[in-house]
Amino acid sequence: MARDSARSRMVATGDEHRVTPAELFFDLVFVYALIQITSLLAEDPTPLRLLGGAVVIGLLWWCWCCFAWLGNVVRADTGALLGVLLVVMSAVLIVSLTVSEVYADAEGGVDAPLVFVLCYGLLRTLHLTAYWIAHPNDLQLRAVLRRTALTSVAPPFLLLLIGSAFSGATQILIWLGALVLDYVAIYLVGGSGWRVTSPGHFAERHGLILIIALGESIMAIGVGVRGFPITVEVLAGAVAALLIAAGLWRLYFRRLSADAEERLTALDGDERTLLASHVYTFLHLPLVAGVVLTALGVETALHQVADTEHYDLSEPLHGVEGWSLAGGVGLFLLAAAAIRMRIGGRPPIVLIVSGVLALFAGLVVVLIPALLALVLLAAATAGVTALHGRTTRPTEPKPQESAQ
Repeated sequence: MARDSARSRMVATGDEHRVTPAELFFDLVFVYALIQITSLLAEDPTPLRLLGGAVVIGLLWWCWCCFAWLGNVVRADTGALLGVLLVVMSAVLIVSLTVSEVYADAEGGVDAPLVFVLCYGLLRTLHLTAYWIAHPNDLQLRAVLRRTALTSVAPPFLLLLIGSAFSGATQILIWLGALVLDYVAIYLVGGSGWRVTSPGHFAERHGLILIIALGESIMAIGVGVRGFPITVEVLAGAVAALLIAAGLWRLYFRRLSADAEERLTALDGDERTLLASHVYTFLHLPLVAGVVLTALGVETALHQVADTEHYDLSEPLHGVEGWSLAGGVGLFLLAAAAIRMRIGGRPPIVLIVSGVLALFAGLVVVLIPALLALVLLAAATAGVTALHGRTTRPTEPKPQESAQ
């Protein structure tokens, strides 16, 4: 009987805790959510829909982050949290299925915006409840949980609920207000009370979700050319798109990731929590959003290259898709620059300048053929990564003895 009781309890993590298979399984559901966001943007590529897509990314990211923080202090593969995680996965899957109709509900089914909001509220409630149960004697944390529920969960949820009754610009603006209120409230609550037990787990968790986002951008290559003949131009465009993703991967994992983890490990207490909140919860969001936007541009560009019946090879990308191709990379570079400055060191001038230029490159992308835009962006991404590497001290691997 005592053994069954022990199995049902939530198990605290230690300093050396790493990402568990249960958490990787949870992230698989998030993959589908990212794919659905790209499809949501591609269905109606307008500035308003782009804003709506950004709101959905922000809401889903918040849900994912909640359980990334929870999994850092309580093991996700044992005890009661495993059951909670399965319920959360089911809710995230339902949310993912409703994303495509969240701004244009189809007739004959459930009310997609309402279901989206209800599942979002369930996810936020489960997160706070699990924290409350896992730390019955932590009075400081419980005070933070109460403040979070009153400022960052209940008011935004009510706004989302109200917005779900509307459509078009009204719905998007109300939901945007809810998202801003949520993020501002969490920022004002501060880091006191929350804990980051294992910096290695926390950094690895966010690195893996970025890998998932990059994987979605690679999947966009196949989606863009699906159903069309494989030509030399298609192969060239596909390789260029892969090189863009590879450049972003190298920029993050060869330099930024290790330096951020090292800085996080060097701190403790509220200072560690505050850095984790800024670098990972807030600044990793534009990293992921940048990859999703780039995937939209890649998918559209390759579709134009492959669909020779409707598009000429000399035709450029237009509108939101044209901007998102380079703009997504620009957003990624600026987020990486912000992380670099937050963890210390000299301002990364290369990332800042190239990020700003990429944000405005949409003015040029709409003037050149889509295939050429892919090739030039791949070359530019590789160049920025190499140049930044020359101006940034590489992270030296730690001696084996230091880990013991």
